[in-house]
Amino acid sequence: MSTPLGRVLIIAGSDSGGGAGLQADLKAVTALGGFAATAVTAVTVQNTLGVSGVHPVPAEIVTAQARAVLDDIGADALKTGMLGDVAMVETVAAILDTVPGIPAVVDPVMTAKGGAALLAKEAMEAVRSLMIPRAWLLTPNAPESEALTGLPVRTPDDQRRAGEALLALGARAVLMKGG
Repeated sequence: MSTPLGRVLIIAGSDSGGGAGLQADLKAVTALGGFAATAVTAVTVQNTLGVSGVHPVPAEIVTAQARAVLDDIGADALKTGMLGDVAMVETVAAILDTVPGIPAVVDPVMTAKGGAALLAKEAMEAVRSLMIPRAWLLTPNAPESEALTGLPVRTPDDQRRAGEALLALGARAVLMKGG
């Protein structure tokens, strides 16, 4: 058995259909030769037809999951996904603060592919003020970039402007995704 290239703690929502959320992150980390561990922020009921339910995990359970992994297995990187509401954004920001030297990849998940909201509108400012400054790499898609910056993201120049605005909010690097 080969040694994993790195340990990644994924703090995100679960997608029962397996196409997104922490399941997709687990597959990506594993395919790249890393070791993936998780702290589940929400359980969704979804498939290829859409999201029919979102069930948040209590903040203290998310913190306990993260601490269990960090205190035993450790992590070389953290990856966040669906956070859902202000309380979870605050919880995950606090978790990141306990490991300031570990790079954090922040995916500001807001909406499922089918259009279901995965981030409460009132949590947008918390993502801006708490998650973006903690992001070593911020990975928004075009609609998320628009929501976070208020700028249109339709062309490569728009992407650059939005990326610069996200860097100005404190992200160390931005990888803008298309759709």
